[in-house]
Amino acid sequence: MTETLEDILADDYLGDVAALPMEQVRARRATCKEIETGLSFLRRLVQGRLDVVAAERARRTEGGDGDDLEDLIARLPQLLAGSTRSEGMGRLPSSLGTGVVDHELQYELDGVISDSRLGEPGSLTDTELETASHALVQFEQKVSGLRRTLFDRIDALEEELTRRYKSGEASVDSLLT
Repeated sequence: MTETLEDILADDYLGDVAALPMEQVRARRATCKEIETGLSFLRRLVQGRLDVVAAERARRTEGGDGDDLEDLIARLPQLLAGSTRSEGMGRLPSSLGTGVVDHELQYELDGVISDSRLGEPGSLTDTELETASHALVQFEQKVSGLRRTLFDRIDALEEELTRRYKSGEASVDSLLT
């Protein structure tokens, strides 16, 4: 059985972690990391959409041409580069892939504003842009909260692994075989 984000978020997910077999502790840690990587990727998507919405709002405030899609495309590298480093927990990613992206969260993000709608920002009303901006901020906060919970799970699993190695219950030699 593959664990889902919902499984990991359950209050009893860790249960009596000290009673779990070593392989299960490692497997749970790996699953948590994979799902956290997916949440990290999803958060970057949200931040990118926020950047595009903010740029369109700024363009309108400055009186730019809403039909100039080439201008938006030309500015995308600069817009999206602003989201490469954000405030946060400061943890380095354990992998550079997309991880496991929760489909329900992806659908929720697309419900806020889809790529196709965002691809034509000039067609959005000021109200739609403002609504999307607020909804994206809220969604980013939700995803960040989920990531913090996953980090707590990962930390608990890693603490258990460390405890086992320090106490001699587990051997580093077992990792080499």
